[in-house]
Amino acid sequence: MIRYIRRAAALCLVLLVALLLNAARVMVIQADELDDNPANRRIAITRWGQPRGEIVVDGRPVTGSRDSGQQLRWERTYTQGPLYAPVTGYASQTYGTSLVEDAEDAVLSGTDPMLAPLPLWNDVSRGRQPGGDVITTIRARMQEAAFRGLDGKRGAVAAIEPSSGRILALVSSPSYDPGVLSGTGREVKDAWARLTTSPNQPMLARAFRQTYPPGSTFKIVTAAAALDAGVVTDPDAPTDTPDPFVLPGTRQVLPNEARGCEDASLADAIRWSCNTVMAGLSVKVGLEKMVEAAGNFGFNDPGLRIPSWVARSNFDTDMSPDQLALSSIGQFNTTATPLQMALVAAAVANNGEIAHPHLIERTTTAGGTTVDTTGRRTYRQAMRPSTATRLQDLMVRAVEEGTGTNAAIPGARVGGKTGTAQHGLGNTGTPYAWFIAWAQARDSAQPAVAVAVVVEDASADRTDISGGGSAAPIARAVMEEGLRLEAEGRGRGGG
Repeated sequence: MIRYIRRAAALCLVLLVALLLNAARVMVIQADELDDNPANRRIAITRWGQPRGEIVVDGRPVTGSRDSGQQLRWERTYTQGPLYAPVTGYASQTYGTSLVEDAEDAVLSGTDPMLAPLPLWNDVSRGRQPGGDVITTIRARMQEAAFRGLDGKRGAVAAIEPSSGRILALVSSPSYDPGVLSGTGREVKDAWARLTTSPNQPMLARAFRQTYPPGSTFKIVTAAAALDAGVVTDPDAPTDTPDPFVLPGTRQVLPNEARGCEDASLADAIRWSCNTVMAGLSVKVGLEKMVEAAGNFGFNDPGLRIPSWVARSNFDTDMSPDQLALSSIGQFNTTATPLQMALVAAAVANNGEIAHPHLIERTTTAGGTTVDTTGRRTYRQAMRPSTATRLQDLMVRAVEEGTGTNAAIPGARVGGKTGTAQHGLGNTGTPYAWFIAWAQARDSAQPAVAVAVVVEDASADRTDISGGGSAAPIARAVMEEGLRLEAEGRGRGGG
């Protein structure tokens, strides 16, 4: 009898060990696999079982959380959703996350190990901390000025502090309310279908995810290349460029919308936006140095993050001379995001250096303790400082005497460049109106803001002046707010 009891006990012991080993296999070895299994409902329940942290603009949260009373308990809410959608993105129980909600999801959801009180705490406890907060670099008044200026027209605005790379405004229009996607159910699915099929693409973050032909705003890059390469040594000297200008190797004549471009100087070509002069200079600079110059400004970089990924701006690396001439006035295959063109303006304003653009100032725990801070770092040296100084003068002249007069701000030094980008089959589409600029208070040591504006559906003639008419007033309004904020900061004793 005792023998049978011993056998039964041994069998039970074997079964117990097997049970423990299986439990260990499930909880340790297969834990990640089971966590990632889409059929595992517990992950979603846990994820939405507590409020997300906040995304903060100018000290105030522009997000929140609402207790839905459902199994997925806490739904995301948005304050002024359409205004900040190109910054926040959405956090949806049905469709996941985008933009900052996605890039900083670990902090906002409480899973970032840096939020834990002790190293490896989350791994051991398999828990999460209260969601942390994400403090953005956006300035509310500048964001609002850009949004009002676009007034629902298709387009975008990007504004940067040249010295630091802080992104001060990031607006896309038309926009949408991310809150309509937060929960589950038929209403959310209907909203998703409506937004994703709209021809106006309200969910597209045009300021850094959409590329456009930059038109004549790209002439600042070409001018920098010509000055750095020594093709132009005196911006006020004639450039020996004919008008009409025949594209090299072709019979195609490149037209000018402006008058007086024959043999014009670089200064006049920037002031009045002469296609022929800038195309001729690019051919003299040559493909290799033009490609290098564009790369120095950030073109052809697929890896830029702010922290969300940024669409790659393009300048072709293999072109015939006629294609190079067209590319160097912002046509042919040259494309750029508004953020990229804001970086072009910022490079001029910041003596040739581009500070790495960033949207996140710092992240904190729910209690406000700083977890991580975005430090200033250099992104590119776009041109020599002496070249930037010359371009500052040329862009100021374009605002004071040329096509950019609508951007002038009393009491401030403003440099700008207009652009009208033709597109569509046979260039039959309504031109995109562009304006890039920077502004510096007379009593300030450095420019406060650089900005790029593109208006897709601008009702304008096919002239570079249309950029000054449609886009420059928006840029001016954003820069005015930037200058006011800088003055208020100095008045409070801040930087």
